[in-house]
Amino acid sequence: MTTIKILFILLITASATSVLAQVRSAATPSPTPTRPAATPAATPNLTVAVPATKIAVIDTDMFTDEKAGIVRLVDAVKIVQSGFSVRQQEIVTLQNRINTLVEDINKLRQSPVVDQKTIQAKQEEGTRVQQDLQTKQQSFQEDYAKRYAEVTKPVSDLIGKELDQFANQHGITMTLDLSKLLPAILTAVPTVEVTQAFIAEFNRKYPRTAPATR
Repeated sequence: MTTIKILFILLITASATSVLAQVRSAATPSPTPTRPAATPAATPNLTVAVPATKIAVIDTDMFTDEKAGIVRLVDAVKIVQSGFSVRQQEIVTLQNRINTLVEDINKLRQSPVVDQKTIQAKQEEGTRVQQDLQTKQQSFQEDYAKRYAEVTKPVSDLIGKELDQFANQHGITMTLDLSKLLPAILTAVPTVEVTQAFIAEFNRKYPRTAPATR
């Protein structure tokens, strides 16, 4: 075999070997680097400290009870009422007059002989009396409310301060007015109803100082 042929064969062999190596390299994929697993986020602590709570109820309507209420407030209310007794009686008299006129008109209409003229006169009188009654009632209510606030304010302010102190001394965190919430309360443990306890304590600290006067 000549030298040229030997060289040609060697070149062909070398080229085939190179191509085969490239094919094998392409057929075998490169390994993908492994990523570390993600660390899950820490769950926050959702525990919340709830402060101790003690709720009490007080019936403020009992404060003005003549026998079992707060004596200083009861006396203040009596002072207001005595100052409006005359005007209150006027209103009662007007209401009674209206009731009488209604009865008279009903009787006249049931009579065998209906006296329309008399009925009309009583109806007109009833209209006048009703208008007078409404005017006096409105004026009475406005004046009474104003006077009530003036006379009872000192003791009412004192009651408010004593309620705060009473709650602090007995570890009460919230006090509800039973007279305002009564329709919404279905049950209540007797120990949380502190009306009489507060009234008794208030009356010991602030007893009646003088008879109720105008």
